[in-house]
Amino acid sequence: MAKNRNDNRKSTGANKPKPKSRYSNAKAPVKPAVKSEQKPVKKATSGNKDEMRLNKYIANSGICSRRDADQYIAMGLVTVNGKIINEMGYKVKLSDEVRYDGARINPEKKAYVLLNKPKGFATTTSEGKGKTIMDLVANATSSRIKPIGRLGRGSTGLILLTNDETVHNRFTNSNKGVPRLFQIELDRSLKFEDFKAIQEGFRDEGKLITVEEISYIDNSSKNMIGLKIKNTGNSILHTIFGHFKYEIAKVDCVAIGHLTKKDLPRGHWKHLTAQELNLLMMI
Repeated sequence: MAKNRNDNRKSTGANKPKPKSRYSNAKAPVKPAVKSEQKPVKKATSGNKDEMRLNKYIANSGICSRRDADQYIAMGLVTVNGKIINEMGYKVKLSDEVRYDGARINPEKKAYVLLNKPKGFATTTSEGKGKTIMDLVANATSSRIKPIGRLGRGSTGLILLTNDETVHNRFTNSNKGVPRLFQIELDRSLKFEDFKAIQEGFRDEGKLITVEEISYIDNSSKNMIGLKIKNTGNSILHTIFGHFKYEIAKVDCVAIGHLTKKDLPRGHWKHLTAQELNLLMMI
């Protein structure tokens, strides 16, 4: 009977402990599955947040639906960076220039930010230029806004930033530009004959220079000048007074159209209201 019991234990092995694995105290290596091997490839091809399908780009701009956008693309009404695109599913970057029927479009939410610029900040969107006005409005919006016109690093005052091309064009149109009012301090008193010449318009290197208004702010010294002009460039001020051999000591933009610095301290910004924007576009 003893022999039979021993033979039974050898034959079944059901209650015998399993051999201890050499990985019992450590995580056993697992061969990567096919699915996990595909993850890096998938991430590389679809993880670019700066790209989107062209029809979605057009639809997000508010022009039409995606279905209609496909039709406009097929009709050759859409260009990307100057090239007509007919390909369905074509992907574009947010930095690309996309135009529908000749007009540039933007899929981002429209933003209009008015900044009261302090000294020491460059009016540029370029990096590597030191402190810029983009640092001051970094938290204003996620849309890619850019300044309209320029103010020198040493200049102060109002400047408008937006991603709305229609507003940009409205400001830069030579016939329908939006006037800006500057307070300018010169290195010496502005002579009356020079005052009259600027008021009436003059030619500089063959180009006619005109202003909307000019006035003396301080009649005692007459070196503080108020000047209203539609030109958006900062250099025009130096062109005007440099023509008559004056140096500009200070520049402050105190108004853009009907917009003023009231309740907007230096270095602060605000979003334009719908009413403010409408009035600006009506000027």
